[in-house]
Amino acid sequence: MEIKKYITENESKMLEDLFSLIRIPSISAKPEYHDDMLACAKRWAQLLLEAGADEALVMPSKGNPIVFGQKIVDPDAKTVLVYAHYDVMPAEPLELWKSEPFEPEIRDGHIWARGADDDKGQSFIQVKAFEYLVRNGLLQTNVKFIFEGEEEIGSPSLESFCQEHKELLKADVILVSDTSMLGADLPSLTTGLRGLAYWEIEVTGPNRDLHSGHFGGAVANPINVLCQIISKVTDAEERITVPSFYDDVEEVPQAERDMIARIPFDEEKYKKAI
Repeated sequence: MEIKKYITENESKMLEDLFSLIRIPSISAKPEYHDDMLACAKRWAQLLLEAGADEALVMPSKGNPIVFGQKIVDPDAKTVLVYAHYDVMPAEPLELWKSEPFEPEIRDGHIWARGADDDKGQSFIQVKAFEYLVRNGLLQTNVKFIFEGEEEIGSPSLESFCQEHKELLKADVILVSDTSMLGADLPSLTTGLRGLAYWEIEVTGPNRDLHSGHFGGAVANPINVLCQIISKVTDAEERITVPSFYDDVEEVPQAERDMIARIPFDEEKYKKAI
């Protein structure tokens, strides 16, 4: 069956399934939502089984449970691991919502609710694509899913879980269901994002507050010194000046640069978005 026809024929059920996830306030930042986190994990496991997974487990971690599911079509085939998260950010300030954040509402062709996009909506697309491939006999790779419940608070339990379950999570490709598309009509495959690096700079000065009339000019103000240091972290070309920063950074191949250059880019739309 052609995929558009499959979506049309199953649209009501798909919306029902997605809304059942969105209605669960899986807010990882607030301990009082612990039961909702577990409920959301269990619902995801159920949906994975319905989609065609051989197994779907709600597994313990140091924090919120992690959902793991898989379908093995051939032990010798390549394996894709789909990552996503089922936790969401708090909905406050509530007065800015035009509808209840955990009661999805369709307006102007869009679903309005907390988690409709980040990340229940995105991961739902992956699961339903998987379902389509399974039901139409088109799945040619093994597929594994790992859905965590702490991404919005920094994924404190994910690393230890992955270390503990290396063999279970073994895969050839990881597909992250938590990135963006360049446009509604432009499907996008994100191959990398800028990461984060932190430095702590400590500047010491006088051991007490000095009178500016007596010491101003003679004694450097630590705030001014700190500002000077920060201003020199990058040079005029925006290159980072921290020693050894670029030692392990790989150069982007020219072929990739050429592909990126062909991506449509609307500068005015970009400005409006920020």
